[in-house]
Amino acid sequence: MERLALAGATRLMGIAAGKLTALVLAGSRREGDPMARAAGVSHKALLPVAGQPMLERVVRSLAAVPRVGRILVAIENPQIVAALPALQVPVIAVPAAEGPSASVAGVLEKEGAPLLVTTADHALLRPEWVDEFLDAADASADAMLALARREAVLAAAPQSQRTWLRFSDGDYSGCNLFLLRTPAATGVVRLWQKLEADRKRPLSLLRRLGLVYVLRYRFGWLSLGAALGRLGSLCDARVRPVILRDGRAAIDVDKPADLALAISLIEAEQGPRA
Repeated sequence: MERLALAGATRLMGIAAGKLTALVLAGSRREGDPMARAAGVSHKALLPVAGQPMLERVVRSLAAVPRVGRILVAIENPQIVAALPALQVPVIAVPAAEGPSASVAGVLEKEGAPLLVTTADHALLRPEWVDEFLDAADASADAMLALARREAVLAAAPQSQRTWLRFSDGDYSGCNLFLLRTPAATGVVRLWQKLEADRKRPLSLLRRLGLVYVLRYRFGWLSLGAALGRLGSLCDARVRPVILRDGRAAIDVDKPADLALAISLIEAEQGPRA
């Protein structure tokens, strides 16, 4: 435990020194992905967005963040990572596990904290969002997650269809950006694995989260802080949010409409490809 804590402290110093390790979740479902099949690619991560595979877009954005010194890509086929263009930081393939939480757990066990985590379908990811997220690092937090307010998302993309987290102090959407900041974040990942296993067993999920908290959320009485406090109590870790200013940070590619939206936003900013 002392060695793990020392490793975690050393890597925390690395956030400022440009040595932070980032993990990109790019694995494929066992049954494959319908969007990937429709596009004729092996992984959803390879879907072209404005002429560039999503995975390449995400990796390039991470590589442009000065505090990121190494990028790991969790994927079944390491040749996909080997085929990426050379960048100024090492990009290394690691085996994808059965699900995203298991992939994160495996890398965290091997690499330790801090670990920056995002997904390959975060096609709009920008270096400045990552900088904003890391700049907000809370010294009291074991784990942090990025969120965007509903107002910001709809201001950036009125046509966006998101899954909203509805709390008493506002509606939010997740931004697929996480910082597992200290060794205690291992508990957060373990809870994530349990919740992922319970997703098709509603009663087990209710029991794990606590009926009182579920009802408070259902009726709009639960604040964001109280919700994260409850999650933290379940995994013995301090979980803090970072609210990103740019609503586009909450837009990932889960369905064809998301892909069309991502392309339209990129082309609106850069101009359509010839």
